[in-house]
Amino acid sequence: MLTTALSTLRTRWVTFAGSFVALSLGVALIAVMGLALASSLDAPDRGPERFAAAPVVVKGPDTVRVSTPIGVRGQKLAQPRAVPDDVVAKLRDLGTVVEDRSFAVRAEGGPADLVGHPWSTAAFAPYELDAGRAPEAVDEVVVSGDWARPGTRVRTDGGTVRVVGTVAGLGFENAVFHTDARAAELAPRSLQLVVDADAAAVREAVRGSEGVQVLTGNARRYADADPDRDTEALTAMNAMFGTAGGVTGFVSVFVVASTFAFAVARRRREFGLLRTAGATPGQIRRMVVHEALAVGALASAAGCALGSQAAPVLVEWAVDENLAPRWFTLGDHTWPYHTAFWTGLLVALCGVLAASWRAGRTGPAEALREASVDARPMTRGRLLCGAALLVTAAVTLALALMTDPGDLLGRKTYVTRPMLLITAVALLAPVLVRPLVRLIAWLPARLPGAGGTLVRENAATGVRRTAAVAAPVLVTVALAGSLLGATATLDGAKATEVRERTAADFVVAPAGDAGFDEATLRRLRAVPGVEVFSASSSSAVYVLEEGMALVRSDARAAEPGPLAATTRLPLAAGKADDLDDDSIIVNEEWEKRTVGERVDVWLGDGTRKSLRIAAVMTVGTGDNGVYVTPRNAPAAPVDRVDVRLAHGADASAAAAGLRRAVRASGGEVLTGEAWVRAARPESDRRTRAGFFLVLGIALLYTGISLANTMVMATSDRVRELAALRLAGATRWQVLRLVGAEALTVVVVGGLLGALVAGLDLAGMWGALGLLSVWTPIEVPWTTLGAVLGTCAVLAVISAVVPAGLALRRGAVELAGTRE
Repeated sequence: MLTTALSTLRTRWVTFAGSFVALSLGVALIAVMGLALASSLDAPDRGPERFAAAPVVVKGPDTVRVSTPIGVRGQKLAQPRAVPDDVVAKLRDLGTVVEDRSFAVRAEGGPADLVGHPWSTAAFAPYELDAGRAPEAVDEVVVSGDWARPGTRVRTDGGTVRVVGTVAGLGFENAVFHTDARAAELAPRSLQLVVDADAAAVREAVRGSEGVQVLTGNARRYADADPDRDTEALTAMNAMFGTAGGVTGFVSVFVVASTFAFAVARRRREFGLLRTAGATPGQIRRMVVHEALAVGALASAAGCALGSQAAPVLVEWAVDENLAPRWFTLGDHTWPYHTAFWTGLLVALCGVLAASWRAGRTGPAEALREASVDARPMTRGRLLCGAALLVTAAVTLALALMTDPGDLLGRKTYVTRPMLLITAVALLAPVLVRPLVRLIAWLPARLPGAGGTLVRENAATGVRRTAAVAAPVLVTVALAGSLLGATATLDGAKATEVRERTAADFVVAPAGDAGFDEATLRRLRAVPGVEVFSASSSSAVYVLEEGMALVRSDARAAEPGPLAATTRLPLAAGKADDLDDDSIIVNEEWEKRTVGERVDVWLGDGTRKSLRIAAVMTVGTGDNGVYVTPRNAPAAPVDRVDVRLAHGADASAAAAGLRRAVRASGGEVLTGEAWVRAARPESDRRTRAGFFLVLGIALLYTGISLANTMVMATSDRVRELAALRLAGATRWQVLRLVGAEALTVVVVGGLLGALVAGLDLAGMWGALGLLSVWTPIEVPWTTLGAVLGTCAVLAVISAVVPAGLALRRGAVELAGTRE
């Protein structure tokens, strides 16, 4: 049978070409994913940047640690604490101490990510002057890069300054250096400092000071801004490639299984002849499996070779798009190739198992059959499997809605959940195809001429062919609708929450991360027409859930009265006015959520406190954090001011007054409606890139499968096309008929894919409703139209071109053609 299988591959190479290409691409992508994953797992830690030349860095407490029965649990503090004054005094006795400060800077004509520092810290990077001199006056600065030259005057949010020197940029930041005194005015809090002393002596000096860290060597990188950004980028990149690899495996099995199933269905006369010649069912099955393994081995080898060439290109793209750290490169690893190769063989075997079983059941009498009508388009096993998967998907969704609807909003959930529905609907497609075809072709069949009727009957009777062509379209449309629709719906729900909560006439936001100072807040309060003024800060609180997990909740600190007047909180119990320094407003996700009950929390600076629950909010999309008073958010800067105007106040005059009040410190004044539009969330660019990568893979596979299946189907219909020519149809009429059938089948696949996407998005809509967020479903119509149009073009070309080539021969010659 192995010899027969190899002979079949040579004579029916067109049949297996699509599976070969699909498997090759799948193996290549798995190899790329494995290479990227292997390289990221042994990637070196980023070295120190701002403090690469510093002897010792002392950092204040930045982590809250809580003892639990299963060990110590920790979380990063929202408001890290400074090094205690008594510790600083001890350190000054050991050597020179330089306090570090960092603050955002907005400058006309400068980079958007400018950050300010004291000049005395420049030597620790080290930065070296390449022009001009060091700053000496309060209005003098040194800048990195070439965006400003010495002598240039620059307007910043901290006043107009004069550039007196420049340093070469080191690649990790765009810096502005002030004098130490001016930097202390702009950023009063210093969270870390550099000590020029022996490290052992420094550790002895800080002994007993809880949470104070002494950083030397490579550990000095923890004093840099966002030291975990590389780890986060690598994790996000791995998630993106992991998702793409998972979808690749799913779609490749789908395509291979569909291709082999259709190929087996079209070869029943061949198998019948083999059975007549004495072949046993087991021999037929082994022949089909040997064919798949041969294709799988060749495709896997080709895929590994392709992956070795594609991996550097893809990694370079990820670095250019800031999806991976700029230093990231591929390592020298071999296990990804082994994984990809054997996965390809497994995919080929999985894809052919069902087809081989069907092939073995072919009887000798099949050799005598000539009809192309599918009398039994679906086996009982396929029907049971499809129904079981559909019931499983429905039960899983129902349980999630009843127990934890918020879980349906997670990215992992809405990426993987459509797969089950896609598989179920694809298995049941032969049952759904016939009524859908008759529905789609109802109007064309009633038009003058026989074309519409022929299209309807050909597509409806050739159920296996129609289902095989519609399957890849189903996958692509379902993935596009589900993934992009889920993210758009979730973003729309978050925007709805922002809109429903905002009751302010104006919202004022600072220019940087430092927030508004007291002088600016006084000027804002004094603006004529302002009736309610609510200054709020971003912070966090930490709670020990079930005695074991230390959970962080984002918090907003505001005075209760102004908060209630400018914000409509989604309360499920209690009143916002009851908030005070001894209480907290929580949401329904908290373990303790009864009004009046007390809960132990750790504030944003790590202080432990027992607070009474004043009110409980609904869960929403997950952004409903907690609310506390400003006293319970120490050191949190004011990063938002909500303003309500007095009745009859001139809104234009008030807006002008608010803008004048923040002109010196920098800030943006927006109306309530403009704030809602500006605050509308958008999906993370890594998430979008990953989704479009997944959809690109799905669309590529769809093209392969459509082309392969259409070529196979058209080559099997040569005698049917000849019969049409002998009946009087012209060559162009036959080609139009073939193209119309292809379009009909693509529409069938599009409708089935839209059904899957609709069911998936309906589940998310139900989950949002249970979480008290009522928002319309966002359907990516433009993307779906583009996907469906691309599929239609591919299908028509793949059907019409082979038919046109076949019709170049005479009708009588075509009628005598055999398989």
